[in-house]
Amino acid sequence: MLAIRADIAIPDDELVERFVRSTGPGGQNVNKVATAVELRFDAANSPSLSEPLRQRLLARRDRRITDAGVIVISAQRFRTQERNREDARERLAAMIQSVLVPPKPRIATRPTRASKERRLTGKKVRAVVKQRRGKQWGHDA
Repeated sequence: MLAIRADIAIPDDELVERFVRSTGPGGQNVNKVATAVELRFDAANSPSLSEPLRQRLLARRDRRITDAGVIVISAQRFRTQERNREDARERLAAMIQSVLVPPKPRIATRPTRASKERRLTGKKVRAVVKQRRGKQWGHDA
Protein backbone atom coordinates (compact mmCIF):
# COMPACT_ATOMS: atom_id res chain seq x y z
CA MET A 1 0.00 0.00 0.00
CA LEU A 2 1.41 3.36 -1.11
CA ALA A 3 0.00 6.10 1.13
CA ILE A 4 -0.21 9.49 -0.57
CA ARG A 5 -2.34 11.28 2.03
CA ALA A 6 -4.65 10.17 4.84
CA ASP A 7 -7.56 9.76 2.41
CA ILE A 8 -5.61 8.61 -0.68
CA ALA A 9 -3.71 5.32 -0.91
CA ILE A 10 -2.77 3.11 -3.82
CA PRO A 11 -2.94 -0.65 -3.24
CA ASP A 12 0.07 -2.75 -4.24
CA ASP A 13 -1.91 -4.70 -6.87
CA GLU A 14 -2.21 -1.47 -8.94
CA LEU A 15 1.58 -1.03 -9.02
CA VAL A 16 3.63 -3.14 -11.43
CA GLU A 17 7.34 -3.40 -10.64
CA ARG A 18 9.92 -4.80 -13.01
CA PHE A 19 13.54 -5.27 -12.02
CA VAL A 20 16.16 -4.77 -14.72
CA ARG A 21 19.91 -4.40 -14.90
CA SER A 22 21.14 -0.97 -14.00
CA THR A 23 23.31 1.15 -16.30
CA GLY A 24 26.42 3.11 -15.48
CA PRO A 25 29.37 2.38 -13.21
CA GLY A 26 29.26 -0.35 -10.60
CA GLY A 27 31.73 -2.97 -11.74
CA GLN A 28 30.77 -6.61 -11.68
CA ASN A 29 27.64 -5.87 -9.61
CA VAL A 30 26.00 -4.04 -12.54
CA ASN A 31 26.49 -6.99 -14.88
CA LYS A 32 25.10 -9.60 -12.50
CA VAL A 33 22.32 -8.07 -10.40
CA ALA A 34 19.03 -6.55 -11.57
CA THR A 35 18.89 -3.61 -9.17
CA ALA A 36 17.11 -0.96 -11.29
CA VAL A 37 13.33 -0.72 -10.85
CA GLU A 38 10.73 0.20 -13.45
CA LEU A 39 7.50 1.12 -11.66
CA ARG A 40 4.28 1.32 -13.69
CA PHE A 41 0.99 2.77 -12.47
CA ASP A 42 -2.11 2.90 -14.67
CA ALA A 43 -3.46 6.28 -13.56
CA ALA A 44 -6.11 6.42 -16.30
CA ASN A 45 -7.90 3.31 -15.02
CA SER A 46 -7.09 3.45 -11.31
CA PRO A 47 -10.09 3.32 -8.94
CA SER A 48 -7.91 4.78 -6.16
CA LEU A 49 -7.83 8.27 -7.69
CA SER A 50 -10.76 10.67 -7.81
CA GLU A 51 -11.78 11.96 -11.24
CA PRO A 52 -10.57 15.57 -10.76
CA LEU A 53 -7.23 14.31 -9.39
CA ARG A 54 -6.85 11.89 -12.32
CA GLN A 55 -7.54 14.67 -14.83
CA ARG A 56 -4.98 17.01 -13.26
CA LEU A 57 -2.40 14.21 -13.13
CA LEU A 58 -2.87 13.18 -16.75
CA ALA A 59 -2.94 16.81 -17.93
CA ARG A 60 0.66 17.31 -16.77
CA ARG A 61 3.19 17.62 -19.54
CA ASP A 62 5.54 14.96 -18.27
CA ARG A 63 7.55 12.49 -20.33
CA ARG A 64 6.94 9.80 -17.68
CA ILE A 65 3.22 9.66 -18.56
CA THR A 66 2.38 7.61 -21.66
CA ASP A 67 -0.45 8.36 -24.10
CA ALA A 68 -2.43 5.52 -22.51
CA GLY A 69 -2.25 7.22 -19.10
CA VAL A 70 0.35 4.91 -17.56
CA ILE A 71 2.99 6.51 -15.34
CA VAL A 72 6.40 4.88 -15.79
CA ILE A 73 9.11 5.69 -13.24
CA SER A 74 12.55 4.12 -13.47
CA ALA A 75 14.86 4.24 -10.46
CA GLN A 76 18.50 3.20 -10.53
CA ARG A 77 20.14 5.72 -8.24
CA PHE A 78 21.11 3.21 -5.57
CA ARG A 79 23.02 -0.09 -5.57
CA THR A 80 20.32 -2.15 -3.88
CA GLN A 81 17.05 -3.28 -5.36
CA GLU A 82 15.08 -2.47 -2.20
CA ARG A 83 16.36 1.11 -1.99
CA ASN A 84 15.59 1.71 -5.69
CA ARG A 85 12.11 0.28 -5.12
CA GLU A 86 11.52 2.73 -2.25
CA ASP A 87 12.90 5.59 -4.37
CA ALA A 88 10.51 4.83 -7.25
CA ARG A 89 7.52 4.66 -4.88
CA GLU A 90 8.53 7.96 -3.22
CA ARG A 91 8.81 9.65 -6.62
CA LEU A 92 5.37 8.37 -7.66
CA ALA A 93 3.89 9.64 -4.38
CA ALA A 94 5.56 13.05 -4.89
CA MET A 95 4.18 13.24 -8.43
CA ILE A 96 0.64 12.57 -7.23
CA GLN A 97 1.01 14.97 -4.27
CA SER A 98 2.05 17.76 -6.65
CA VAL A 99 -1.44 17.74 -8.24
CA LEU A 100 -3.49 17.29 -5.04
CA VAL A 101 -4.19 21.01 -4.67
CA PRO A 102 -6.13 22.36 -7.66
CA PRO A 103 -4.56 25.42 -9.28
CA LYS A 104 -5.99 28.78 -8.34
CA PRO A 105 -8.18 30.11 -11.16
CA ARG A 106 -6.75 33.16 -12.88
CA ILE A 107 -8.78 36.32 -12.42
CA ALA A 108 -8.72 38.51 -15.51
CA THR A 109 -7.71 42.09 -14.78
CA ARG A 110 -7.77 45.19 -16.94
CA PRO A 111 -4.78 47.47 -17.35
CA THR A 112 -5.05 50.82 -15.58
CA ARG A 113 -5.21 54.09 -17.50
CA ALA A 114 -1.75 55.06 -16.21
CA SER A 115 -0.20 51.80 -17.43
CA LYS A 116 -1.79 52.28 -20.87
CA GLU A 117 -0.39 55.82 -21.04
CA ARG A 118 3.10 54.64 -19.99
CA ARG A 119 3.03 51.98 -22.71
CA LEU A 120 1.92 54.46 -25.38
CA THR A 121 4.48 57.06 -24.28
CA GLY A 122 7.24 54.46 -24.54
CA LYS A 123 6.08 53.51 -28.02
CA LYS A 124 6.12 57.17 -29.11
CA VAL A 125 9.65 57.66 -27.76
CA ARG A 126 10.87 54.59 -29.66
CA ALA A 127 9.13 55.81 -32.83
CA VAL A 128 10.86 59.20 -32.59
CA VAL A 129 14.25 57.54 -32.05
CA LYS A 130 13.76 55.36 -35.12
CA GLN A 131 12.44 58.25 -37.19
CA ARG A 132 15.52 60.37 -36.43
CA ARG A 133 17.74 57.45 -37.29
CA GLY A 134 16.16 57.26 -40.76
CA LYS A 135 16.47 61.01 -41.45
CA GLN A 136 20.21 61.01 -40.75
CA TRP A 137 20.77 58.36 -43.35
CA GLY A 138 18.69 60.31 -45.86
CA HIS A 139 20.79 63.52 -45.51
CA ASP A 140 24.14 61.81 -46.05
CA ALA A 141 23.18 60.28 -49.39
